[in-house]
Amino acid sequence: MSFVNLHLHTEYSLLDGLSKIKKLVALIKEQGGTACAITDHGNLYGAIEFYKACLKAEIKPIIGSELYFCLESRFEKTSQNRKNYHLILLAKNNQGYKNLMKLVSIGYLEGFYYKPRIDWETLEKYHQGLICLSACTEGQVAQNILNDNYEKAKDTAKKFQDLFGEDYYLEIQRHPGLKDQDKANQGLIKISRELGIPLVATNDCHYLKPDDAFAQDVLVMINTQTNINTPNRLSMASTPDFYVKSPQEMTEQFLDYPESIKNTQKIADKCNVDIEIGKWYFPKFKLPEGKNAEEILTEMVYSSAKEHYKEITPEIKERLDYELNVICSKGYAAYFLIMRDFIDWCEKNDTPTNTRGSAGGSLVSFVLGIVTVDPLIYNLPFERFLNIDRPSPPDIDLDIADDQRQQMLFHIIEQYGADSFAQICTFGRMMARGAVRDTARALGYEYAIGDKISKLIPLGSQGFPMSIDKALDTTLDLKQLYNTDPDSKKILDTAKQIEGCARHISVHACAIVISPTKINDFSPTQIETGGEKPITQYEMHACEDVGLIKFDILGIRNLSFLRQAIINVRKTRDLEINLRKIPLDDQKTFTMLSAGKTMGTFQLSGEGMTKWLKELKPNRVEDLMAMVALYRPGPMKMVPEFISRKQGKTNIVYELPQLEPILKETYGIILYQEQVMQIASAIGNYSMAEADTLRKVMGKKLTAVMEKEKPKF
Repeated sequence: MSFVNLHLHTEYSLLDGLSKIKKLVALIKEQGGTACAITDHGNLYGAIEFYKACLKAEIKPIIGSELYFCLESRFEKTSQNRKNYHLILLAKNNQGYKNLMKLVSIGYLEGFYYKPRIDWETLEKYHQGLICLSACTEGQVAQNILNDNYEKAKDTAKKFQDLFGEDYYLEIQRHPGLKDQDKANQGLIKISRELGIPLVATNDCHYLKPDDAFAQDVLVMINTQTNINTPNRLSMASTPDFYVKSPQEMTEQFLDYPESIKNTQKIADKCNVDIEIGKWYFPKFKLPEGKNAEEILTEMVYSSAKEHYKEITPEIKERLDYELNVICSKGYAAYFLIMRDFIDWCEKNDTPTNTRGSAGGSLVSFVLGIVTVDPLIYNLPFERFLNIDRPSPPDIDLDIADDQRQQMLFHIIEQYGADSFAQICTFGRMMARGAVRDTARALGYEYAIGDKISKLIPLGSQGFPMSIDKALDTTLDLKQLYNTDPDSKKILDTAKQIEGCARHISVHACAIVISPTKINDFSPTQIETGGEKPITQYEMHACEDVGLIKFDILGIRNLSFLRQAIINVRKTRDLEINLRKIPLDDQKTFTMLSAGKTMGTFQLSGEGMTKWLKELKPNRVEDLMAMVALYRPGPMKMVPEFISRKQGKTNIVYELPQLEPILKETYGIILYQEQVMQIASAIGNYSMAEADTLRKVMGKKLTAVMEKEKPKF
């Protein structure tokens, strides 16, 4: 039987653990491991990422956490009850996994006092399906031993044994040079013999390899706001033993207690959590009795379409029937009813909205008022938004007036219940410049030194963050400093080791989730740092992996300005302004923009954009759409050609006659992804669903896949 790591911290033990999950799993695989646990401090931040990575590597994932346990009530937040003890809990089955989510959530939501704490009441209530380890020397049993209170240690162990039965283990570790470890082990072994509680060997892993000890020490200094010269600071660097040891190393270290190694495998064999990845669970929308979501949506769509178009032509009916068939057959009807409810609340509360993205290709969304763009007028394909072959659910990004966003969230909580709602978390990370500054400070250098080095690192672009290695390859001054100055080299080499690590948890700017049951059935939660908002402990992709439906609601300041303007006009002129009915062919507006009077105009007020608008002389809304699409890195080089073609200075040539109806509106230039889909359909005889797949392949620049598609053209 082989050793299994059951006490292991990743980068999600924030500013304490150094191990990145991908590299961790690769190392476990390299060592011949068949199972591994994750036990970050008080949370489950990395559980889903770890679970997926382990399955991919054919390693059994064991989901756990090292919780903080307080002796008195978790609600007692006083200096007398500040002391807490460590406790390892591992999910044995799906019930245990759900109970673990509840426990870590309670630790944050109810017990947080310096640390997220649970108490005996919560442990007793939610212990089913969990395996309990007594933890390191900071565990309650070990602490009593170290305080020369053996009988109390024994009584404590007996109490846990009575609760967990054969799923309670006394944890022994061997970290040479660590104060009190041997004394704790002696007491734990004695209790094991007297009470028949099995021993289990662990290594308190905080980094991957011994060489990482110094970098992990720097993380701790950043966390505790100390530096290398601070007396009596918290440090583990003097004992560089907290790495992921191989099964061979651990077996040799515990030759005198072989059963403690065997028990790691026994525990791993007990743990069989099966998290269903990729299945979606839609919120429960309140429906009239005797009606289902599909029926309600269909009735609402046709009623709204008749109201808007007055007459439902065969073209409109065909498009609506097609979209409704896809939406209803995929089980997405409730999603559209929920989005319509959001819009309905906004309309009743003077809250302007805007919807971005591919949802503009949905006629169903348009007639429901979810989007403001008629896809029939602008020839937008529905398949860019949804198609029968697409595995993921719809994703509509809703912008609302930022001064009304919180009120809208209160409405959602009222509709679905506070226990079913949370905002999604995100993690701030140690990016290149910040990692250098933090490292320099932790190593005791003056601020100016870290600042000087960090400023030599170029800024990355959106989606392409700059790394220290990349900066060294591309920035001559930085490379020269690295090669000639030992201090700079030390700072940069250490910063590279902590670069990319999760630094803190925060709230996603717009993403929320609504659960059909309690949110803790799907994700652990906590309260945002320094605030009151409930947030998930799973980041956006992990929330989607476990089946939660994400809604993006972004507060936009410009929409607040419009909201206030509408209210002011109503008060002062007794006029009702409907933003959705403002004409798009107002020549005064085009004249204003052509003259460069763009101040305060959303997305058009920058110096560069103003310059191009003066040259373009827009006279239709399609010109403005094109400029917004072109004015970004890459496509921007096409702006002069676009202007020249619009003004008739350059002849427009279509390579094939089939291209003219597709590219006529953009003067023969491919500007939009929808045009790519339409060209694939017209030239390559793709279905629109196939064309959407090709669009994605082109966007990701998968040249090998694109090459295989070439014969179709």
